[in-house]
Amino acid sequence: MPLTYAIGDIHGALHKLESLVAQCRAHAGDDGGGVPKFVFVGDYIDRGPQSSGVIRYLIELAQALPDNVVTLMGNHEAMLLAIVDGMFAPQDWLAQGGMQTLQSYGVEDARDLPREHVDWLRRLRLSYDDGRRFFVHAGVDPGRPLEAQTERDLLWIREPFLSYRGDYGRLVVHGHTPIAAGVPELRGNRLDLDTGAGYGRALTAAVFSDQQTAPLSFLAAA
Repeated sequence: MPLTYAIGDIHGALHKLESLVAQCRAHAGDDGGGVPKFVFVGDYIDRGPQSSGVIRYLIELAQALPDNVVTLMGNHEAMLLAIVDGMFAPQDWLAQGGMQTLQSYGVEDARDLPREHVDWLRRLRLSYDDGRRFFVHAGVDPGRPLEAQTERDLLWIREPFLSYRGDYGRLVVHGHTPIAAGVPELRGNRLDLDTGAGYGRALTAAVFSDQQTAPLSFLAAA
């Protein structure tokens, strides 16, 4: 049975990422599903100490599994790219954990980041639809069809998305809004996977199959 593992906001927590991916691959093998598919919902950088290592790891994972890794953009990646392009105030990003990202690269200016990493960030997708689930970083505007969402909402929205109880036609799988309890929040129409890895809590993966929409189970790395 082919399995998909959706992983929440990483925020520079490289060791948690390595541990969780290893768990997912072992779980997929034990289940007989073979090579798993990974969907990462964004916010790979900032706050944690190893943003550069996280980006390097994801690039290498996608090279090793080119048809099985989907990497979405988060608002933190969007902020960094806006600074590189001169469209965002650096101090606002630095206050949101950007300083730790610069330190992980050993540079003082976002424009000095490795070109390979910046180019990779520019290629990140805004969403991914597998027919049962709609994967995105922040969420969606309930007033728009999924195919008509704006980039800003996909990257930044909280309300009215978080409070909406209607049917989207897909289970919306997202991050962006940290869950204080440190465990995934599953509602009837959405699943929040930001369990606070950037704040010292666990990094979480939801396990999905093609046979049902809801997650089969969860894995976590503390």
